[in-house]
Amino acid sequence: MTQRPIMPFSRRGQPNSRKAEVARIRIKGTRKGLSIALGKGDWHQLLRKLDARLTQAEAFFRGSQVSLDTGRRDLSQPELEELIHVLASHDIELATLQTVSRLASEAAQALEVRLGLPEPIPTHPDTPVPMEEWSEGLLLRRTLRSGQSLKQPGHVVIIGDVNPGAQVIAGGDVIVWGRLRGMVHAGALGNDEAIVCALELRPIQLRIGSHIATSPDEKESASTGPEVASVLDGHIVARPWTSK
Repeated sequence: MTQRPIMPFSRRGQPNSRKAEVARIRIKGTRKGLSIALGKGDWHQLLRKLDARLTQAEAFFRGSQVSLDTGRRDLSQPELEELIHVLASHDIELATLQTVSRLASEAAQALEVRLGLPEPIPTHPDTPVPMEEWSEGLLLRRTLRSGQSLKQPGHVVIIGDVNPGAQVIAGGDVIVWGRLRGMVHAGALGNDEAIVCALELRPIQLRIGSHIATSPDEKESASTGPEVASVLDGHIVARPWTSK
């Protein structure tokens, strides 16, 4: 089976620290919206990592409301204010704080942040946290035209084209039953195992998780039929989209 690179390729982030980072910060889409869970570790280091993760998928998070889960961590009011500032710098609003800490609860009440019950998160630094816990996907039966943008925390299936100038940002996979010629970011919440499929795969820009690429020049991009793009050995590659 042949495969082609989508060039040029660049990668953002530090590969050697990825496992520890994923274990300490979990970002997922739920039926109620976006959720961020912070595990154990130095508070300011976690804030820096969170800022980096949000920067990586800034277009996805901009204008969102999120629920933050800090578990048993004792957060002081100044620390919670720091976190709110980091979120606000990305145009994100903290809607709910999930905690069992009395100190964090008091800080949230002082800052008028709504409280909720937390979910259990792994505490061992080498325990990977599943990134795909989507409650649902989105099926769209129309073409996305220039200037139109679609954001979805789960998987996206489009029956139609994605024209140049249109944008699709998904936390999961992106499947286009048509021509993909705009910009697409699959695995936008940090999932490098996401895929992008299209009957004609010619995106202006393609991102999968922390990887970014552009299509070859038009002279080299004659249609080869349906293709699926994924990350292989640190590069985004496309191969024929078949049943095998």
